[in-house]
Formats: sequence, structure tokens, C-alpha cells
Amino acid sequence: MKNGFFRGHGLGNDYLVMDPKELTFSLTPASIKRICDRNWGLGSDGILAIVPTKRADFGLRIFNPDGSEAEKSGNGLRIFSRYLHATGRTKKTRFTVDTKGGLVSIALHLDRHGDAASATVEMGRATFDPAALPCTLRVDELLREPIDAAGRSLRFTGVSVGNPHCVVLKPSGESWSREDLLALGPALENHAIFPKRTNVQLAVPTGPAELFILIWERGAGETQASGSSSCAAASAAVRLGLVRSPVTVKMPGGALTIEVAQDFSLTMKGPVAEVARGTLSASFLRELRAKRGK
Repeated sequence: MKNGFFRGHGLGNDYLVMDPKELTFSLTPASIKRICDRNWGLGSDGILAIVPTKRADFGLRIFNPDGSEAEKSGNGLRIFSRYLHATGRTKKTRFTVDTKGGLVSIALHLDRHGDAASATVEMGRATFDPAALPCTLRVDELLREPIDAAGRSLRFTGVSVGNPHCVVLKPSGESWSREDLLALGPALENHAIFPKRTNVQLAVPTGPAELFILIWERGAGETQASGSSSCAAASAAVRLGLVRSPVTVKMPGGALTIEVAQDFSLTMKGPVAEVARGTLSASFLRELRAKRGK
């Protein structure tokens, strides 16, 4: 379908899926920003673009709403997998996807209507190596490292799950506020020690195998849920001995289950929903072309 889109969400974190081969315009940073704008475009937390690959069954590029590119997205992968099944691009319930953050394996779980209502995604292996994020600190692992942001002295654990994460944990019994997130999120995302910026999670253990997190996504800002953020926070909390696997990660949008293996390989399971399918209007396309490069 020319200039078509598929809209889905994972726990309120919404993405548009598009096929660049079916678009009459290019997915440039300018066009992505316009499409994702919630007042002047369709509105979205990002765009998922299906691309050719020889390494897996399907290839995926993930674009943030500011036009930058993400390496991996757990919610995005679940939405992409539902798109593939719902649009008939595959009848399989198990397949692989090639992302900039590595290869992942996905298993779909169909409901009584035959819809992929949830998915299990093997997200790869977490690492706390500074070079993997990257982070400029010269330490063996980024565990409880001191950092100053927004006038506050904190300690963070840095995790890469194919994309970079800065996890700031409070002790059990304490809490984070949205005001904390709005102040610390952008300050940590753009901190000088993260040369490619970072995703941010403000986390607190709420049980022996449970976390609550608030999320600030690189290039997107505050989000209701995030699969890769859940994986990062669970990995950090397990590594620090604060929770045990499998970890239920609760967020404002809902909960995901994250299994953290002994070698820190990660498996994420959670729901996914389709919202709409449609096409961009002729007038909107003219507007995109008129603003090309701006």
C-alpha cells in the first residue's frame, strides 16, 4: 500500500511501521520528525522501517521521533513482529530480526482470534562494559558509578543491551517522582560521559523479583513503557543483587517479564496491540516534500 502505515503499541509505547519501498518520500530526519509530531503529524514514539537483510528473516531500522536512529527497542520489536504477522508478511510464529543492536529471535503468542497478542523476544546479552555504551569512564564495569546531574549527586549503573542505558536505583521503600524524571532524564541523556547520549531509567526494587521504573528515552523523552529499558533495569538490579530473575518490571504503562540468565542473556515477554492502519494523505505528502531537508 503506497504511503501506508501500521500503528501499534506495547504498554502505551507506540510506533508506526512503514515500508520504505512503498513510500513516495524518504525517511529523512526532517520527515520522521514531522510524521511523529503529535500536533502536526500522525504522532508516535518512533518509526519502524522494514529493510532488506541477509542475516535474518527480516531487517529493521528504528527511528526516534527526533529523527535520530536507535539500535534496538523491545516494544518496537514486539510491534514489528505483530505487523509482520498481521499483514501476512509471515505466517510463522517464530522468526529472527536483524537490528543495528544485533540479531534477535521472536516467538509470537496468538490469542483465540489468531492475533499476536503477546511476544517473547530474546534480546541478546547485557554488558556493563563502558566501551559498549559508550561511556568515557575508565572502569572495568559501570556499577554504582558517581555522576552529577541537574544539581544532584547520584550513582548509576551503565548497561548496554544493544543500545545504551543509565540506570539509577534507589533503595527499596523509596520512590521516584515524575518531577525527578523530567529533571534528571534530559540531564543524564545528554551528559558529557555519554558521547552518543543514553536512555535513562529511574528504578526502585518493589519486591524480591520486582522493579518499578520511570523511563526517559534517548531521542523521545518520557515514555510510558520500554522493553529495552526494562531489560537494562532488570540486568542492573540482578547484577547488584537487589532482585532475582525472572524480574517483573512495572512501568506507568504496565509490566513486562524479564528473564536474566547467569551470563546476562535476556528474554523479554509482554503484550502488544494493533491500533490502526492507514495511508498518509496527498496534502500531507505535499507538505513533507515542501519541507524536505528543513
